[in-house]
Amino acid sequence: MTTQSPSVKKYLITGVLVWMPLAVTVWVLLWVLGLMDGMFSWLLTISQAVLPETMRAGIETLRGVPGLGVLVLLVLLWLTGLFVANIFGQWWLAQWDRLLHKIPIVKSIYSSVKQVSDTLFSSSGNAFREAVLVQYPRAGSWTIAFVTGSPSGEIAHHLSVPHVSVYVPTTPNPTSGFFLIMPRSEVVPLAMSVDEALKYIISMGVVAPPPPAPPRPVPARN
Repeated sequence: MTTQSPSVKKYLITGVLVWMPLAVTVWVLLWVLGLMDGMFSWLLTISQAVLPETMRAGIETLRGVPGLGVLVLLVLLWLTGLFVANIFGQWWLAQWDRLLHKIPIVKSIYSSVKQVSDTLFSSSGNAFREAVLVQYPRAGSWTIAFVTGSPSGEIAHHLSVPHVSVYVPTTPNPTSGFFLIMPRSEVVPLAMSVDEALKYIISMGVVAPPPPAPPRPVPARN
């Protein structure tokens, strides 16, 4: 019996390693689908409040169609992007931004979220474009961080040497973390990509990226 216990434990761990990635993937997809279906249901509720009584029954039947909320929201996002890609759509977007920036409380939340989203997802931005190695939370203890930019304004005025703004994610959930401003001389650039660094963080150091390729020797000239 004692000789079989290690084998049983080994097979159980192997089974967990096989099914866990699939289970987590399915769980994330179901969460996203539930979120999108909830937004679709909210849109249907608003539509029922403004449409005539004769059309409300037809709209109510749409709630039971599986996956319809995801399809509708994807089409809505695509149409929105298509609309704001031209001059007329950009003008309306500018008017919408100007209106939201005049509403108290709303303008603070909207402007902050818009600035962060523009920085993260804009192709011209520099956020999360470089993985670096920093000492955190104390000297001698190293972790991976992502460069998000350089300090500016009043912050840069009080710094005598070049600094960088970095985001230190937590493990295994990289969506939460810490914002730090560190001297550029104390930041070690890494050759790994941002995706490889995220995998390394999420796996708690188990999935290590491959080492950088050695430089090619320069052929000798005759």
